[in-house]
This record gives sequence, C-alpha cells and structure tokens, in this order.
Amino acid sequence: MKKAKVYFTKDITTEKLVKIYETLEINLQGKVAVKLHSGEQGNQNYIKPEFVKAIVDKVKGTVVECNTAYDGARNTTEKHKKLMEEHGWNKFFDVDIMDSEGPDMELDIPNGKILDKNYVGKNLKNYNSMLVLSHFKGHPMGGYGGALKQLSIGVASSAGKAWIHSAGVTKSQEELWDKLPKQNKFLEAMADTAESVHNYFKSQIAYINVMCNLSVDCDCCSIAEEPCMKDIGILASLDPIAIDQACIDLIYNSKDSGRNHFVERVERQNGIHTIETAEELGFGTREYELINID
Repeated sequence: MKKAKVYFTKDITTEKLVKIYETLEINLQGKVAVKLHSGEQGNQNYIKPEFVKAIVDKVKGTVVECNTAYDGARNTTEKHKKLMEEHGWNKFFDVDIMDSEGPDMELDIPNGKILDKNYVGKNLKNYNSMLVLSHFKGHPMGGYGGALKQLSIGVASSAGKAWIHSAGVTKSQEELWDKLPKQNKFLEAMADTAESVHNYFKSQIAYINVMCNLSVDCDCCSIAEEPCMKDIGILASLDPIAIDQACIDLIYNSKDSGRNHFVERVERQNGIHTIETAEELGFGTREYELINID
C-alpha cells in the first residue's frame, strides 16, 4: 500500500479548517453526516459549534451523534437533545441523534479480529457521505481519541458502544461495567467497528483531526483535566489510520513540556494498538506523507 497523504496546518482557524478540507479534493455527495463530539455536560475542552460552522456549511452537513452507554447527560435521547441545545448545536445546524429510535442498524464485519457485527444508529442509512471531524485528545480508556474512535465508538448506538467496550459480550448499559475485557480486546473491537463504518461509505468519507485543547481526558468526561500541551494544528486525510498515526507522531516528536504526560496516558492504555490493528485489517496505512498547506 502506498503512503497516504495527510495535510497539515498549524493555524487553527475556521478559514484553515475549510481550506484543509478543500485540499483533499473530495466532493462529498448527497446528504452529508458530520460526525463530531458534542461534549459532555461540564466538559470545557470540546470544540464549539461556532468554530465548525463554516466547514459544516461548506459541506451542507447535518451534525450527527449517538447516545452514550454510561451515566451522564447524553445516555438518553431526551437528555442528549437537551444538552445539544444547551451547547448551541441546534442554533447553527440540523442535528440528528442517529439512535434516537430503534432498532439499530447492523453493519457486518466479515474479517473482524473480535467482532462480526457493529450496531450503529439506524439513521446512518439516511446519509450518502460523512465528514469525520474529530477533536484529537487523550482518552481514559482508549489512550487517545481521534478519527478511529469517532468511527467506532462515535457512530455506534448506545447498545453498540456497550458491545464494543465489552468486546462483544453485552449490549446492556447496566451490565457493561461488569463485563469489561482485557484492554487489547477492547482496542481491537474499536478497530473492527471503525473498519465497518469506513467501508460503508467507501470513497465518500473524509477525516479532519483538530489538535487543540490537548487534555489527556476525552470530551466525554464531565470533569476533564485542563490541556497539558499547547495547540498543534489541524490535519486532514482520506485515510483514518494515517491521520491518527500522524497526530500520534506529532505528539511524540513534540518538545512541549506536557508531552510526557500525554504520552503516559496513551501508553498506559496501549492506545497505539488500535492503530496497529486497524492497519492489519487493511482499510488504511500507518505510512504517510505529511504535507504542510501553510
């Protein structure tokens, strides 16, 4: 497999967000889903709707989310809709909580390492293409969160999230936390389900990772650590594996004083294993060419 192209700009502005998407030279067709993280109640680090308005408007997109599998302000449709309004998403965009009504949509995973099915919000079927707009940061369970996590946990329904976290043992929110597998099985389940969503959209999916507010905690944390590193920039690619690998490399090669703290979180959870497994599955590559668009 030849090297993937990953575009980079250090300028984190709405204008550069649009420009880096345009650099991909992809025309997302039909009804476009924009998958992003709407932010848990109390979280201070998630990317705000004002910042992404220009890019969502550019693709004429609908902001899509799914309910969570843990207690909080987003684990039921009623609470999630309320929080989306409180965070201002409805002010700017059409918003679709894709698993607001069942039954879930099932995606096959023919060659998965752990799972052979992925359970996603049934409204996914209403979209022809997807822009995966990720806030790259650390994560308490996955080590880091980027494009692959958005594809897997992000697009999964509430039951699907439990299915991934438990590596295929349960779809129940109530049972989930008693059924957690060994860490690598969870990471491999994430890679499996990421592949199913990437392949579902085939050539009609693009990825942007924004490396700002670099906390070791996810936007799903209501009480998250403050960022430990300075902002790095925006990356874009058509390859979800390459873009996450490029972000990890930028972290590891950083001279920032908070770099070691971030790396400790990634390594404690063996986060790189998700990228390794995804490459083994063959829907992208860790080999990339980083192209500066400044």
